[in-house]
Amino acid sequence: MIEVKNLSKHYGSKVAVDNISFTVEEGEILGFLGPNGAGKSTTMNMLTGYISSTEGNAMINGVDILENPIKAKADIGYLPEKPPLYPDMTVSEYLKFVYNLKKCKLPMKSHLGEICELIKITDVKDRLIRNLSKGYQQRVGFAQALVGNPKVLILDEPTVGLDPKQIIEIRTLIKRLGKNHTVILSSHILPEVQAVCDRIVVINKGKIVANDKTENLARNLSADHRLIVQVEGSDSEVKKILEGISGMDRVVVTREAEKGVFEYHLDAKEGVDVRREVSKKLMARNYPILLMKSNELTLEEIFLKLTTGDIYGQADKFEKQMDKIEKRGGLN
Repeated sequence: MIEVKNLSKHYGSKVAVDNISFTVEEGEILGFLGPNGAGKSTTMNMLTGYISSTEGNAMINGVDILENPIKAKADIGYLPEKPPLYPDMTVSEYLKFVYNLKKCKLPMKSHLGEICELIKITDVKDRLIRNLSKGYQQRVGFAQALVGNPKVLILDEPTVGLDPKQIIEIRTLIKRLGKNHTVILSSHILPEVQAVCDRIVVINKGKIVANDKTENLARNLSADHRLIVQVEGSDSEVKKILEGISGMDRVVVTREAEKGVFEYHLDAKEGVDVRREVSKKLMARNYPILLMKSNELTLEEIFLKLTTGDIYGQADKFEKQMDKIEKRGGLN
């Protein structure tokens, strides 16, 4: 349904998107992730025909977005991060305007009524958009993307401004829509992507660095040398013992699991199995091990590893900066 081939975008000497390729099958929900400045929004803008590519092709249902933009765009429903709303229109007026703009052929009254019911904005359809809360404005933006029942939905941060109950409702809606639509979902809320998406593409510095199902990413990027252990005893003493084990790369105390029992995340050097040595050293000092298991990466850790090469480093740097500020007497 969506096919991207060798797509690039240059701004002078700056390469925003660098020769990327991926496909999204019919009925698939794809999570499109990347840090700020990675080329994520630029890619989505090229897919919707909002900007042109420097090289490569973006095909929507077999139609090139640049060669036949009117036909290709007829199959696209787009929700940008900032919804394209007209604040001095009522919700009904705005949706009718979008209906006419898209030259929609479906029965207007019943079609727009169904959308309002689906997005749960029927109760505000006669109110001015500028008087709506941010959450309702976001819903109206979602509604305009559904006008014309497009085959492809491209959603950029669709739950921005929504409360937790509304977020759950929109997630459920996206999953339902994914049964009959092809969906690309961009979001900074990683649990949201994990809960909704069938597959994930991660872009960093203009290049695709991952393209797989979430569970496959976790399995492929995790390794046997990452462990979680819970040990009863002094956290500082246990940490010192663990750090002294040959082949140990990093020891992080994460939390007090219960009174006097602390949890540690252990990273050993690649190819090194430290489990037996961990047990031997702690037992010799009478520190009971209450839990030991392999530590599969979360989506957040996968994202950090793919885009920064480090899982803990960013948090460590921030903590050190805060320590310096506190030593100076706090923020001025």
